Amino acid sequence: MFPTLLSQDIDTTMIRSMTAFSRTEQSDNWGSIIWEIRSVNHRYLETTFKLPEALRQLEPQLREHLRKSLNRGKVECALRYQLNAGESEKVKVNMALAEQILQSADQLQQKITQPAPFSALDLMQWPGVLEETQLDNKAMLNTAMASFRQAIEQLSDSRQREGAELAKLVEQRLEAISSIVKQVRSRLPEILASQHQKLADKFAELKMEVDASRLEQELVFVAQKADVAEELDRLDTHVSEVGRVVKKGGACGRRLDFLMQELNREANTLSSKSIVSETTQAAVELKVLIEQMREQIQNIE
Repeated sequence: MFPTLLSQDIDTTMIRSMTAFSRTEQSDNWGSIIWEIRSVNHRYLETTFKLPEALRQLEPQLREHLRKSLNRGKVECALRYQLNAGESEKVKVNMALAEQILQSADQLQQKITQPAPFSALDLMQWPGVLEETQLDNKAMLNTAMASFRQAIEQLSDSRQREGAELAKLVEQRLEAISSIVKQVRSRLPEILASQHQKLADKFAELKMEVDASRLEQELVFVAQKADVAEELDRLDTHVSEVGRVVKKGGACGRRLDFLMQELNREANTLSSKSIVSETTQAAVELKVLIEQMREQIQNIE
């Protein structure tokens, strides 16, 4: 039985980035194990392992433990080992195979007019003549597992640190969006009053006699076109939900990405309903902030 990995529960209350790197090296009396793990953003969890043949049997367990640790990201895990000088210098020759090759070579040389010289080094390059050093495979497996656990813990810590920075960036943009929404809402009565006056001045300039009911209808039409209170309310609602999701933490990248789409939808509607440059500029600033958040959220698990 191999030691159980990742016995410590990973903090699921924090935002975690999908971009991280970890490297661990663990030594034993036979040599050392080196793990390097890289992760980048990805829609799902995709894992690849580069393992030496002597440790290939670990892959199913490593893959399963990694799946339990991470939810999303493209993760590349590379393992290599280095033998101590005393271990690597042990060379064992398969003499029985070497003798068979020599006998076959002698027979062939008798049939060749000008045979090329056949050296001992040529013989040693033949597959199977040099046998790999027999190591304590169980010790190597245990060391590899223990080192993998450390590498995963480092990777998770790195993803959490990066995630905390991403959360701060998102929260800063949320505050800026709330500030813009508040400014637009406070200016709505003034904007409507200004449009009311512009319409009355236009009629006066054209010296048009307009009855009160007709003027009232025109004002209602302008007010309906300029009424973005519903969009502003939805923007506030989405901002609150994004803040709640970020605070809750965990694997929330997909949820946040959906909320960015909703925020962008309301910003576009605000822009299409705009009747003054001030509101148009506010909508542009909102879309810039939303896009900045969306780019950061692409890295959140």
